[in-house]
Amino acid sequence: MKILGIDEAGRGPVIGPLVVCGVLVSEDQLELMEKMGIKDSKKVAPKKRNLLARKIKKIAECFVVKISARDIDNMRAKDINLNEIEKIAMMKIIKESQAQSVIIDSVDVNPSRLCSEISEVLGPEIDIKAEHGADDNYVVVAAASIVAKVERDMEIEKLSRQYRKLGNLGSGYPSDPRTKAFLKNFKYDNMPEFVRKSWATVKKMKDN
Repeated sequence: MKILGIDEAGRGPVIGPLVVCGVLVSEDQLELMEKMGIKDSKKVAPKKRNLLARKIKKIAECFVVKISARDIDNMRAKDINLNEIEKIAMMKIIKESQAQSVIIDSVDVNPSRLCSEISEVLGPEIDIKAEHGADDNYVVVAAASIVAKVERDMEIEKLSRQYRKLGNLGSGYPSDPRTKAFLKNFKYDNMPEFVRKSWATVKKMKDN
């Protein structure tokens, strides 16, 4: 049987996309993944993350959904919150992968509610498990976290190259001084489309 692990990267940043990734692997490959040293992306150095992502893609099917800053802003303007946005991406991945066993790093404070909501749409025949910290407890979810993080980093690098004349974007996280400095160089109405204008951090800078 194959198992699908799902995790995301880029939930909190003010710049760049939210990336949701699913990694589909057969049960007999899980031990190999553990031997490869796969763990939650936040616990793996960038160079090793890139190497592991390449190895993961060789032994597993990877499904990636990228939601741009502009799309996030548009959906939030329609009262679709970030949890809903991410849930939509997760369901897209589950449908595309045709997985019958799914483990999710829960975005909902109530993991069982997330499972129920997905099952209501996709059907009860899919075995769905959602947990907080699933990227620590399940290697297939850790693999998804690594691929998601690497894919998002690539998107930020792409934006940095494309818009290098505008300044250093930094990591895109509001705590990054480079990102803060970049945002301060723009008035709210003129900010690039890769900035999440609906974020409180951006609105605060506008008010200041």
